[in-house]
This record gives sequence, structure tokens and C-alpha cells, in this order.
Amino acid sequence: MSNWYFFHHISRQSRTFHKRKLNLISGVVTLLLIVAGIWLMVFVLSEQDMHPFNSPFNSQENSAHTAFSPSVGYWQPQINAWAEEYDLDPLLVATVMQIESCGDPQALSPAGAHGLFQVMPYHFLPEENKYDPNVNAQRGLSYLRDALTKSNGDIQLALAGYNGGHGQIERDPNNWPDETQHYVHWGYGIYHESATGSLTGETLSAWLRAGGWRLCQSAEEHLGLP
Repeated sequence: MSNWYFFHHISRQSRTFHKRKLNLISGVVTLLLIVAGIWLMVFVLSEQDMHPFNSPFNSQENSAHTAFSPSVGYWQPQINAWAEEYDLDPLLVATVMQIESCGDPQALSPAGAHGLFQVMPYHFLPEENKYDPNVNAQRGLSYLRDALTKSNGDIQLALAGYNGGHGQIERDPNNWPDETQHYVHWGYGIYHESATGSLTGETLSAWLRAGGWRLCQSAEEHLGLP
């Protein structure tokens, strides 16, 4: 009787040990499959020039290999906060800031547009400071949000509506004013490259060469950037 109990007890311990061993092996295999899946995802995205762990604001060098200029990257925390507040893609917010003012809070256009998002005076209340970044963002990004809604989320149409007025959204793009056509060309190119993680920055570089460098030079001086 004692021998039977002894062997029965040993057998039960052996089954428990093997069960734990199988569970451990199963856990290790599952972990390896997860790691392999993540590696495969990163590899596929990298092959398509999409970099899931890159932030367009990580680099502070103004070169062809950045998504936005340093004077726009300066506003990264505010861009993220404003994007959340106004339910917008932060890359779209950064794109509009890039081509409107290059991040210069004191920018003033010949047409009378003010601040970071180049908002026209009639969008402000009389007592509001047009150059205050938060006030300027409130007026500009609310208008952008409305343009995006009216265009059913179409980025190019929303950019056209922001630049030329919401009436442009319903018009044939071929009938947009030249300024609006150029605005959408630059804006959508910069946005698309930043959204796909492109490291070339071709559109930004072309925009800078076309005259955008003047905006950025002024922005860097006002922000005290080197």
C-alpha cells in the first residue's frame, strides 16, 4: 500500500512538472511569435518608407531630412495640445503653421493676416490679442476644423478652404486662384511626407527655396533660435 502511494505521488508530481514545462514552452513560443510579428510589421513599413517610431518633431536641424523647420518644431508641445483641443491631426496643424508663418508668432502679411496661423482680423473679437499664440490658434484652427468638416476630411480641400475661404471647397480645383493652388501643392506635399515618415523632405526643401526661407529666417530671429 505504501509503495502504491509513493509511486502514485511521484507520478502526480511528474504530471504537474510536465504540465508546467509545457506551459512555459507555450509562453516562450507565444512571446517569440509576438516579437516576430512586430519585427515583420516594422520591416514592411520601412520597406514602404514608413517609419512608425519616427516623430516629425524629433530633429531640430533645418535640412532636407526633416519634416518641418526648427522654428515649427519649437512649438511641438503647443501643436500637440492644440491638435487635441481642436480634434485635428498634429501633422496638419504643423503643416499649416509651416506654410503660413514658419512658426513666427509676430508674422504679419501684406494682406493683414496675423500670427502663427495668419488669421485675418475679422476672425477676432475686438479685445483679443491677434498675436497671442493661443488666441491665434483658437481662431485659426477652429476655421481649419470647419474646413476639414465641410470637405469630409479631404486634406487638400481643407487646405484650399483655409487659404481661399470655405467657398473653395465646392469649386473645381482647376478654378482655384493661383495662390490657393500653390498653397495646396506645398501644404499637401509637406503633410504627406510627414505623415508617411519620408526622410527626404523634398517638398519642404523646395518650398524653402521658393521663398519660404524668408519666413523661417524671421521666425528664428523672433524666437531666438541659432
